[in-house]
Amino acid sequence: MSPNASLARKLAELNLTLPAAPEPKGAYRPLQVSGKMAYASGHLPIRSDGSLITGRLGEDLDVPAGYDAARWAGLGILATLKKTLGSLDGVRQVVKILGVVNCTPDFTQQPAVVNGCSELFAAVFGPDRGIGARSAIGANTLPLGVPVEVEAIFEIE
Repeated sequence: MSPNASLARKLAELNLTLPAAPEPKGAYRPLQVSGKMAYASGHLPIRSDGSLITGRLGEDLDVPAGYDAARWAGLGILATLKKTLGSLDGVRQVVKILGVVNCTPDFTQQPAVVNGCSELFAAVFGPDRGIGARSAIGANTLPLGVPVEVEAIFEIE
């Protein structure tokens, strides 16, 4: 069985359907490939119906809602990878994830929020390929009022 078939089966087992890859809203590429590295621009949490998740952690969203938003951002990254690379089978390793959380000054659970994306990648690619380095930081605002923005770096074949 090819890795692509294996990843397609894994997505089905996890009951995951990738949303449409988001289109850029400015002068940037959603994914830049350079050699054996793929750099995903910051992805916002967009549901499969195209609606944007908004809110601020510690104010009107709790950790589970933020986790879900980070998971949607991760699904968008996977959709972008698949659209650009043709499939997910060329992903060798998640190298790094950066998650930025829109939160109140006293909110300290940014890592728990970004786990929504990290645990998604680990489930899809497996713990050896799907877990890389990570940073989770707080910010006082994010574009369009979203609760989280995630970017990622991948090693590809």
